[in-house]
Amino acid sequence: MKGNHLGEFEELVLLMVGVLFDNAYGVTVTEEIEKQTERAVSLSAVHTALYRLEEKGFIKSALGGATQERGGRRKRMYTITAAGKATLNEVRLMRNRLWDLIPHTSFNFGQS
Repeated sequence: MKGNHLGEFEELVLLMVGVLFDNAYGVTVTEEIEKQTERAVSLSAVHTALYRLEEKGFIKSALGGATQERGGRRKRMYTITAAGKATLNEVRLMRNRLWDLIPHTSFNFGQS
């Protein structure tokens, strides 16, 4: 593993691999990010993030079966590894700790 730091976009891609579970490949990850965040992303940016995440050991890939719709080409399917799940959990815990440190008065929580 090359390190466990996650950039914001890598975290987003890793989360979408988890959301898509057994149907995560470049196109579906791209579409899901756009659907969930209403943010345009390029397929090549997603592929770059997927390669980096695999190098870090947070995801693993395997070639799926060939499909007619892709002209007989096979999809590279991605799944989250135990290290990827642990890293996502650490990021979530850290974010929750930081949110809990914000004084309620600074964001006017509870007031509309």
